[in-house]
Amino acid sequence: MMRISILSVGKLKERFWRDACAEYEKRLSGYCDLHMAEVADERTPERMSDTERVRILETEGMRLLAAADPGAPLWVLDVRGKRMDSEAFSDCIKSAGIRGDSHIQFVIGGSCGVAASVTDRAQMRISFSDMTFPHQLMRVILLEQIYRGFRIMRGEPYHK
Repeated sequence: MMRISILSVGKLKERFWRDACAEYEKRLSGYCDLHMAEVADERTPERMSDTERVRILETEGMRLLAAADPGAPLWVLDVRGKRMDSEAFSDCIKSAGIRGDSHIQFVIGGSCGVAASVTDRAQMRISFSDMTFPHQLMRVILLEQIYRGFRIMRGEPYHK
């Protein structure tokens, strides 16, 4: 069974986000071994300098890389990444398994984004939209797409 890890900056504070993630974690239990890792986010001032932004990104990036398995592919969610539909996303996961990747790690950055040190280490950068989403919502969207991807792989019905 493939192992999927989601490495994200920050905690899910609101119950509705935790409940949504728990539902997809339960649904995914029959498809993969899912592991969630949260790293601490840095406090972001409302008006921050470029220097502060870089420091925040680097600090969170070091935490993400420390939590990552160095032997497993890292797929980073990045607005500048590759755009694809659900079928293509499913094919990417399937192809990773065929290549022998038994563990895929997805990274969701914090409110400032993802550090270059993390995107430089990534085997794939994926964009779900040109829009910016809160990282809590992005975690739910990612879990739903992973679930949908496994259902597509197995030829099971899914809502279009």
